[in-house]
Amino acid sequence: MSTLAEVKQNCRKVMCIGRNYADHVKELNNQRPKQPFFFLKPSSSILLPNEGPILRPGGVNLHFEVELGIVIGKTVRDLDENDTEGWMSAIESYLLTVDMTGRNVQEEAKKKGLPWSIAKGFDTFLPIAGPIAKSKIEDPHNVELYLKVNGDVKQQDNTELMLFRIGRQLADISKVMTLEKGDIVLTGTPKGVGPVVTGDVIEAGLRIDGKELDEGKIKVKVKDREGPYEFAET
Repeated sequence: MSTLAEVKQNCRKVMCIGRNYADHVKELNNQRPKQPFFFLKPSSSILLPNEGPILRPGGVNLHFEVELGIVIGKTVRDLDENDTEGWMSAIESYLLTVDMTGRNVQEEAKKKGLPWSIAKGFDTFLPIAGPIAKSKIEDPHNVELYLKVNGDVKQQDNTELMLFRIGRQLADISKVMTLEKGDIVLTGTPKGVGPVVTGDVIEAGLRIDGKELDEGKIKVKVKDREGPYEFAET
């Protein structure tokens, strides 16, 4: 199994499943998808533990989204969601991830029919923890995810609530673009997403049958990003 540093180094693309928990769809007033849809985050957004804080760009309303992540262990295409052994064998390990999102940037893009890449792609916008061995997560559809801000629980739900299960996610992605060894797939976020500002501390983790996994813990501060960028209307 790769180390976390190797996971970052070897990742060529991060595939993200959107709107995969019904209550999260409702809280953002989105339409429930008829099939999985996905978007990309750049691998340069990955933030390892102890690499520093999440940096909030100027003018950006920064939101958190806790997710179960998957590290792909081999090159696959055209996976079959009904072939459980097939898609499970494509998974090398799991991650805990926080998909940071510039919500106002995303909302403007959605209104104007523009891509979301900026909203998802800033440096530090993907804190990760792990890797978590497959033996520790025998059923990826029975994992409790949680996220706290300054000690207050904001998100806490089980992956059993996914609208589209992981086999379907990997099948749909791999029919469009080849999943390569080292790629990361984010499986969607449950309800409770919300904003953070400079000085806030995000803590996130996961539990299996009520037991916390130490390798799946994130604790990271939020700071304002220095530099020339300032969000402005497109």
